[in-house]
Amino acid sequence: MEVTIGNGKELIQQAQAIRYQVFTLEQKIPQELDLDGLDEDSLHALVSEQGKPIATARLKVNQDGSSVMARVAVSEESRGLGIASKLVSALIEHAKNIGVRSIEIHAHSYLRSYYEKFGFKFIQEVEVVGEHQLIEMQYYIVEM
Repeated sequence: MEVTIGNGKELIQQAQAIRYQVFTLEQKIPQELDLDGLDEDSLHALVSEQGKPIATARLKVNQDGSSVMARVAVSEESRGLGIASKLVSALIEHAKNIGVRSIEIHAHSYLRSYYEKFGFKFIQEVEVVGEHQLIEMQYYIVEM
């Protein structure tokens, strides 16, 4: 299993293909909500197994050192193998290495305890996307 982090055109296309499968087809979230125009200005983590892309996540780094992790998606056949945890850990480590101060996520509410294991703190319930209640959580690399 290989994790690649970058923002090249091919990497973004592979990430979008995984997100289309997971978010649009499986979770019935309208594709226009996923394609928000931030992909080109973000870092993307892509997990590949034997050359096949199987998972992705996005990190949008802001000028002030804060960031937003979003679009965490694992292909259906690859779930339950700990791949999402490796993906999230890789992005957190990368964020630390490039001087990011904090990471915000808007996760599905049922994933609260999952993200708490990484050190994310619950902030509040936020928007509903499709039929999914999201929550805001924050990970502090440098206490603000």
